[in-house]
Amino acid sequence: MSPNSENDVVDKVNGDLNGDSETKNGHIDDHGPLSVPEPDYKLVLKWRNILAFIYLHAFTIVSFFYPPVCLSTYIYQFFLAVFIGFGTTAGSHRLFTHRSYRAKPLLRWFIIYLQTLAGQEPIYRWVRDHRVHHKFTDTNADPHNSKRGFFFSHMGWLCCKKHPDVYKYGKKIDMSDLDDDKVIQFQRKIYTPATFFCSLILPTLITMAMGEHWWPSWNFNVARYTIGLHLVWLVNSGAHYWGKRPYEKNISASDSYIVATLALGEGWHNYHHVYPWDYKTAESTRYWFNPTLLFIDVAAKLGLATDLKVASDEMIRARVLRTGDGSHKYSKQALIDAENPLDNNNYDCTMDHLWGFGDKAMTETDMKNIVIHNREVD
Repeated sequence: MSPNSENDVVDKVNGDLNGDSETKNGHIDDHGPLSVPEPDYKLVLKWRNILAFIYLHAFTIVSFFYPPVCLSTYIYQFFLAVFIGFGTTAGSHRLFTHRSYRAKPLLRWFIIYLQTLAGQEPIYRWVRDHRVHHKFTDTNADPHNSKRGFFFSHMGWLCCKKHPDVYKYGKKIDMSDLDDDKVIQFQRKIYTPATFFCSLILPTLITMAMGEHWWPSWNFNVARYTIGLHLVWLVNSGAHYWGKRPYEKNISASDSYIVATLALGEGWHNYHHVYPWDYKTAESTRYWFNPTLLFIDVAAKLGLATDLKVASDEMIRARVLRTGDGSHKYSKQALIDAENPLDNNNYDCTMDHLWGFGDKAMTETDMKNIVIHNREVD
């Protein structure tokens, strides 16, 4: 069972949560959510998730003492982990949350299957949480607010009930594209039993069929699942603490080689928060640090992925010189070209956060400057 599933609590985003008016004790006001919880905020632990995490980590440790003996088990689990990762990175994240490209039915079905294998949470809830994260980054409305500490943003947010602001402001996020998607809604209904079978039972049976004993088969599969969760969570934690901010210095999201390498290219987080609709989630096109980009590009070559959105070089250069931290090549070149080229870097920018392509806050200039590769004619 997915420890991330929040069947009853999370679905209250669409429930009755005091409307959009100001609430008492000041935890929500006309200026939006606060950055940290109020003094009277009470943390409510989710013991179901906590116990699940204890089990997963305990048996992950056991797997090191009773490792598989068949080489086929290691090979199978490695490739399974990579493709499951694509279900999250190319699927839940770049396709469904940010709408950075479009997928033909065959690719959509394949990605939905891989995402179900990931055992995190249904695509609908994953997308809703992540859009709220982008729109209200590092506030109480951010499900994994990094200002509440590394552990909280990594996995602690899954060990407690969400701050009321997550529900309050979550209702403001446009989810109409997935509300009307019958496949996504069907996956949402069957997700718990489907992910338990696809992510834990089926891979164990497959490795047993290849000659592995059931005990190391189960434990090693649990270890693969647990490590996979941590690599995904690292984007919420490490990519908000480690690295540089070449595009926007006034946000916590950072570009991290470490996270990018471990999370299939999801570590270029400073760039990603500035241009969430860019299908690369990075300025660079190097596949080594962005395997998900390779996955999508191959799909595009096969005619399965279209309308790949990319930030133009003009957009990037202007943003780097205006709000970057000076670490980008354009910033360094500007220092050479002029005596005081980075005066605008001292501008205290209030970033207009976007959840992805289609956010109503996107400007006409941004829309005009977006480069779309492999455009599909409707």
